Amino acid sequence: MNQAKEPAAPVQDIQQKKKSRARAAWLMTVTGGGILALLMALSVTQGAAQIPLSTVWDALFHFDGENTSHLIVMDLRLPRVTAGALVGAAFAVAGAIMQGTTRNPMADSGLLGLNAGAGFALSVCFAFFPGLGYMNIILFSFLGAALGAVLVNGIASLGRGGATPMRLVLAGAAVSALLAALSQGIALYFGVARDIMFWTVGGVTGSNWAQIKIISPWVLGALLGAAALSRPVSLLSLGEDVAKGLGLNTAIVNALCSLTVLILAGASVSVVGAVGFVGLMIPHLARYLVGVDYRWIIPSSAVLGAILMVAADLGARMLNPPFETPIGVLTALVGAPFFLYLSRKQKRAL
Repeated sequence: MNQAKEPAAPVQDIQQKKKSRARAAWLMTVTGGGILALLMALSVTQGAAQIPLSTVWDALFHFDGENTSHLIVMDLRLPRVTAGALVGAAFAVAGAIMQGTTRNPMADSGLLGLNAGAGFALSVCFAFFPGLGYMNIILFSFLGAALGAVLVNGIASLGRGGATPMRLVLAGAAVSALLAALSQGIALYFGVARDIMFWTVGGVTGSNWAQIKIISPWVLGALLGAAALSRPVSLLSLGEDVAKGLGLNTAIVNALCSLTVLILAGASVSVVGAVGFVGLMIPHLARYLVGVDYRWIIPSSAVLGAILMVAADLGARMLNPPFETPIGVLTALVGAPFFLYLSRKQKRAL
């Protein structure tokens, strides 16, 4: 008798699906890069003074130091747009790494205390060390972000069962509220509230080329490091036991990922302040578009995060001209409902 053969494993289907996801990721990255370039060009033209795109082109390639429009483009508009793109990519990639390594869909540098910790360190810096340079301010931001992360993870790990996703979020909310209150208290007591108000509300208004020159090596280096860690992060997203079974040194990978997140979050907060929800929303959008492989999620998140921040900055200037709306308000208007949606989804999964 002829025995019925078991159907072969759909290896070709799996390979075809991987290829299609890779093509989608490349297409999304290239298309997103084009959209980002167009959005940055549009953003440079908009503001209290409307500047034609032809004038922007002349300022880039035929700069005239006596032309007011050229000075506005080169000294005000272009630095803030560049800073917005860098910071958006940094926040988004930091969120993607946190979600992958912790397997927590609600992980974000803002929700888990890193942004509040960096803001607290900045308030201490302005109150007690007012003469520090910008490089030292960035170092304070790194230390503050690390403090926030340690407090949140320590508190979430105290209960039975360890640091579950919901405990991390609750601990992050409590620690963020505490650090924000301490920051405001220090600001009021020492009379530096006006100095740190910019970092409290969030924005790229005061960005300049000197700041970009300092943070860009940190951010770009951390983004490249995140891309290099993308495969280990994919393995960690399957679970720590699975990753160890596949030969991954989880302790080293977790340490490198934590360092990368601290650099990205600390540098970003030192420029734009405590802008939340970017690292929460963007990785989910990237995961929906390109799949669960972090080799594609991380570059896609960088592009989409840059687009979101540049668009938020553009909206902040156009919503109520000539006044500017804080970027943190705009991202919260979209991010808060998304967070509530994820919370309900996570609750149903329990």
